[in-house]
Amino acid sequence: MNAAVDPDRHIPVLLDEVLDALAINPGEVHVDGTFGAGGYSRAMAARGATVFAFDRDPDAIREGQALADENGITLIAGEFSRMKELLAEKGVSHVSGVTLDIGVSSMQLDRPERGFSFQSDGPLTMTMSQSGMSAADFLNNAPEQEIADVLYRYGEEPRSRRVARAIVEARPLERTGELASVIRRALGHKPHDKKDPATRAFQAIRIHVNRELEELERGLEAAEAMLEEGGRLAVVTFHSLEDRIVKQFLRNRSGGEGAGSRHLPERRAGDAPTFRKPAKAVRAGESELARNPRARSATLRSAVRTDAPVSGSSRSMRS
Repeated sequence: MNAAVDPDRHIPVLLDEVLDALAINPGEVHVDGTFGAGGYSRAMAARGATVFAFDRDPDAIREGQALADENGITLIAGEFSRMKELLAEKGVSHVSGVTLDIGVSSMQLDRPERGFSFQSDGPLTMTMSQSGMSAADFLNNAPEQEIADVLYRYGEEPRSRRVARAIVEARPLERTGELASVIRRALGHKPHDKKDPATRAFQAIRIHVNRELEELERGLEAAEAMLEEGGRLAVVTFHSLEDRIVKQFLRNRSGGEGAGSRHLPERRAGDAPTFRKPAKAVRAGESELARNPRARSATLRSAVRTDAPVSGSSRSMRS
């Protein structure tokens, strides 16, 4: 068993900027949708918020319980997309703020046994909830075309077909080191290359296995339903696919145009905007980049909730 993450060493990305966007008043109820090592939650509680924090990773829940108890944080095991129903069980119907830090956490990446990274060899799992379909299950059983589609859609891998063919020919794959080697051979990796060619594929497989983009879309919709008038939404993303979803959601829900999706339909013509015009996107400054290189790819988008009701008919799922 791993030792718990030291919260004093964990650096939440864009923390000051997130707190500025949340503008917490003491006594308000706030949601941290991605507890991780607890950095955002602890800062929110220090500002006087009553914090409900979610995480679908059992390690984060188990290892974060002591920090949560010390800071008066209510820790909830589950996906942030289910915040409405899970908070209802706690007697909470509306909140003043929702924060989402999207993607894989540092504590997941840094543990070889979780299988998220190719930096160290480990089992080919990649599951945030530590249940359900693993990366090995997907890669060893999916048709070649489906693997290629996932690599192209979620990793923006231009040679996805070549990589998918190499993966199928190398089956069965059980270790991250094996997979990384297969990808590097397929793409002609050279030791001096600036970026490891396995990066895009690992990202794509992780997103697919954990249904991360669908979870984000549903989480945005849940936040929209939970936020009271004047409530603040703050979302930190780490790559273009995530950021595009958040940008389009806020544009659409604030009265502008924005593409819907299978999970997140567009605002119907005539519906009042549920968010005010979003704040300008924020990225890390030089001082933060110097102490936390992970912040380089981070983007914060935020907006304030209006008093407009969520239209049930406009939020119905598309077939």
